Amino acid sequence: MRKALSGLTRFVCTPGVAKHRNYVWRTSETLCNQGTLVFAREDDYSFGILHSRFHEVWAHAQGTQLRERKSGFRYTPTTCFETFPFPECNGQKKIDILTAAKELNDLRENWLNPPEWTTMCVLEFPGSIDGPWSAFVLEPDARGIGTVRYPRTEPRDADYARKLAKRTLTNLYNERPAWLAHAHAKLDAAVAAAYGIDVDLTNEQILEKLLALNIERANDETISATKRRNGKKLSRVKSEHEMI
Repeated sequence: MRKALSGLTRFVCTPGVAKHRNYVWRTSETLCNQGTLVFAREDDYSFGILHSRFHEVWAHAQGTQLRERKSGFRYTPTTCFETFPFPECNGQKKIDILTAAKELNDLRENWLNPPEWTTMCVLEFPGSIDGPWSAFVLEPDARGIGTVRYPRTEPRDADYARKLAKRTLTNLYNERPAWLAHAHAKLDAAVAAAYGIDVDLTNEQILEKLLALNIERANDETISATKRRNGKKLSRVKSEHEMI
């Protein structure tokens, strides 16, 4: 995982098992455990596709439902992510997706940590330029050891700390306020446009569309692989006078 994340300023992650399928950004100093799934992507476009209704419907169908539905379902990378057909788009459609994704994340972060409830604190401690805190290391010596200055958001006081403890994504999505529903609707509309399908399709219709696209791309990959194999065979059976 460290190798895959090397050079990225941030990455996407989601719980392996969750009631609400949420994705969040984390930065290089975070080391996720085995209960968290990590996507080595740092662009808002990928974040938007993953957090769209289309990927959620696909993941629910391909993942594992827990015994109690309220406990959520398990996201399995091999069936939920590797089989998911991302839309092929660029230009304005791609911009619309990444813009909507960034807006969704900014709104959520502002709700999770309201500026009037929090303050910025800078932690200082030793760190190396090849370690997880490398982005925050200042004035390293010959050994590559310097001072880490890590900015961290903290509650302004104990009262705000108690309030912030209740501000979790689970609680937010349980309530699902109008502004959150609107942000998701905007993102879903942008992703639907990228696929060229109606945003108001039912879950079953979405699955049909995505499955058809999945099969189409799988067939294209099979044809391409066959052509490559055939090409190699042809080159091997050429006679000596045909070789250049």
